[in-house]
Amino acid sequence: MNDKALTWEEAVEWLRSQPDQAELVKACYYDEPLLDAAERFHKSTEWMEIQKRVPYNKGRVLDLGAGRGISSFAFAHDGWEVIAIEPDRSIIVGVMAIKQLADETKLPISVLQTLAETLPFKDNSFDVVYGRQILHHARDLVVMCNEISRVLKPGGIFIATREHVISKPTDLNCFLAQHPLQKMYGGENAYLLQNYTNAIQQSGIHINEILNPFASDINLFPESQMTIKNKIAQKIHLPFPSLIPAAVLKVIGKFNHNPGRLYSFIGRKTHDQ
Repeated sequence: MNDKALTWEEAVEWLRSQPDQAELVKACYYDEPLLDAAERFHKSTEWMEIQKRVPYNKGRVLDLGAGRGISSFAFAHDGWEVIAIEPDRSIIVGVMAIKQLADETKLPISVLQTLAETLPFKDNSFDVVYGRQILHHARDLVVMCNEISRVLKPGGIFIATREHVISKPTDLNCFLAQHPLQKMYGGENAYLLQNYTNAIQQSGIHINEILNPFASDINLFPESQMTIKNKIAQKIHLPFPSLIPAAVLKVIGKFNHNPGRLYSFIGRKTHDQ
């Protein structure tokens, strides 16, 4: 690769061209056809865990930084009216990809090319605001969270999944150095856990759940809590992995300090906002 920074689309195209990265491409849902990738996400244990945390009564959802539209597809498939926003216009990993997916499936997905820090919506517009790996890309995390809170209805649900966390500022360079695409397009980032929680709560969103790296399949996918239990059982020669309580995995997750580890946040906008 040359020293010139690539676009996100070019970086993903390069990754897809590497035979030894096929498993990573599929795990990131960068494979083709897009509809197959979206359907696979909808069937994933990650999405099953998301479904448990959204209201039974379907409404209007804002999908932040929607990328290829896999989450937009999942919400729309389940009966939600979806507004997807994405700053990149790419036909592979951006607005045009989402539009193509919406046209192909005829699902209720509208797409806008914009940033999450400048949402072009009225106050109290959405029942759910959701973002998969979006907060750590914020140009200004506080501004982004304030905008999210503004457009979320009082009592509405906020879900931010798979956000990169570091333990101290000096861990950031370590995380960036090990990221497979950072050296090409330079768009990755990570924050301290406290940065996330402060920005979310100060915006008027009460955090109900903070899911550490092993607390949910949301963060573990393409692995799962069951595969982790199997690994633990093999090490300690336990014949029945299912006997390992989920609480054990949560404790293990608390001691995970890998730079860039994944956390997820589920909250609700307070009614007095």
